[in-house]
Amino acid sequence: MTITIKRRYLILLSVPTLLLIPLIAMQFTDEVNWSGFDFLVMGTLLTGLGLTVDLVLGKVKDRQSRFLLLLAIIVVFVLIWAELAVGIFGTPMAGS
Repeated sequence: MTITIKRRYLILLSVPTLLLIPLIAMQFTDEVNWSGFDFLVMGTLLTGLGLTVDLVLGKVKDRQSRFLLLLAIIVVFVLIWAELAVGIFGTPMAGS
């Protein structure tokens, strides 16, 4: 099995593992209240992030270009996550 396939398996196994954090938190506190749709959206975002990072790592050879692309991908992910979580921009995507 090649490194790329192993890395993709790791990404796809990491997503449900990360989603266990809010699932477990929901059992102990009322502060975390996720619906099935929330888990679906976050799972999609995390999978997209992981596979996009994997694509950049596999295709882009120049270190500076790779760094800038990865930085841009992470910034976009964090902005979408923050908008969905608290609505920092007030778009309809956040329910505003």
